[in-house]
Amino acid sequence: MPLRFIKHSGSEFDVVILVVPQASSMLLTRNLLYTGMTRAKKLLIVIGNKNLIEFMIQNYEIKKRNTGLKYKIIEDD
Repeated sequence: MPLRFIKHSGSEFDVVILVVPQASSMLLTRNLLYTGMTRAKKLLIVIGNKNLIEFMIQNYEIKKRNTGLKYKIIEDD
């Protein structure tokens, strides 16, 4: 069976495998960790360096997202 990446906003899954790669501290936030964890209904598997996961737990910073959504909406008018 091929590996599938499914993007479902707000969805839950029986099993979630949360991979925490070594990345920019801007990406390693408590909110991202919480989002991944709350998607699991029955089983959560977290793969990553313990120190990075501890960092995420302590990282309360919320960064402004530069999605360009405002400009995309204006373009569609």
